[in-house]
Amino acid sequence: MARFTLPRDIYHGKGCLEELRNLKGKRAFVVVGGGSMKRQGFLQRVEDYLKEAGMEVELFEGVEPDPSVDTVMKGAERMRQFNPDWIVAMGGGSPIDAAKAMWAFYEYPDVTFEELCTPFSFPQLRQKAKFAAIPTTSGTATEVTAFSVITDYQTGVKYPLADFNITPDIALVDSELVEGLPPKQVAYTGMDALTHAIEAYVSTLNCPFTDALALKAIEMVFDYLQESYRGNMDARAQMHYAQCLAGMAFSNALLGIVHSMAHKTGAAFSTGHIPHGCANTIYLPYVIKYNAKDPIAAKRYAEIARFVGLEGLSEKALINGLCEKIESFNRKLQIPKTLQEFGVEEKEFNEKIGRIAELAVGDACTGSNPRAITPKEMEQLFICTYYGKEIDF
Repeated sequence: MARFTLPRDIYHGKGCLEELRNLKGKRAFVVVGGGSMKRQGFLQRVEDYLKEAGMEVELFEGVEPDPSVDTVMKGAERMRQFNPDWIVAMGGGSPIDAAKAMWAFYEYPDVTFEELCTPFSFPQLRQKAKFAAIPTTSGTATEVTAFSVITDYQTGVKYPLADFNITPDIALVDSELVEGLPPKQVAYTGMDALTHAIEAYVSTLNCPFTDALALKAIEMVFDYLQESYRGNMDARAQMHYAQCLAGMAFSNALLGIVHSMAHKTGAAFSTGHIPHGCANTIYLPYVIKYNAKDPIAAKRYAEIARFVGLEGLSEKALINGLCEKIESFNRKLQIPKTLQEFGVEEKEFNEKIGRIAELAVGDACTGSNPRAITPKEMEQLFICTYYGKEIDF
């Protein structure tokens, strides 16, 4: 038996933010990140709509990129003081991810972070509040997923939390909110969405429901991302929907070792934070070639290639064509090909990569990867992504 879970309601299209005025409740706790939504007037619009719905509103602002355990605990404490019956999270993946974790500590003050890190072990939520999510980037799709990523800055490790309990009740996918995104963010988040869809399609937990969503998302990313990057707002709207489809796919099929690797390297190196979408995009072609040595995975990668119109006389040719297409996108979107090109220093890489590889193998996403991997193989894979070497193992 398998399970397929989505938000109860997904509102989409330009202007759908106004659906907030129809929520039923007394108090709404709004979680946001930086100041862009405030500067563009969207935060005020959220407040106004919620007040039209008859709710008292409290803001929790300033959630940082890659939200921390400290931020989560501060937000949960504020929630316990305010006692909301709606949690409204607005932003990229970080504010929504943070709010999901806050939600658990709000309803269960005695639960520990370590307990929540065990996949699918959350206590039953919605005892005090429901959850509405408003994405302002087009990549993470956390508005429709059962996941949250929180960073422990004391150890430099990201912890992906996983439980169907934290799938939002409502998602408002309003393309107007992403019209002001800078090109680099469009590139990183768009390729993150592509990674989500490809990993969901080859995951060991794929099913007909997730396959359809994943393939459509892949097709849409290839059709619209470059035009979105160039500033075409119609294409940008389509990318906002594509990333949501990818999110629905991977929330149910789960992911693979591209994400395992990205989770453990985002905050690991002193030369600078590696944005999640950028890390995924660097690793994706290398992981495809590693996984394609598994015959079932190779078949499914070839199916992706055919679906997006690539030609080849063999599975290997189709898979190579898919990797070349991804690498072509990376070049056009100015995304590095290797960790070395990104700027990670060689000495630090060599010092840390053994431990990072062990952590990546232990990541929650590794379990649904189509090909098994050992810490030694993971270290080899990382070395290939650092120097740009071919995968021959």
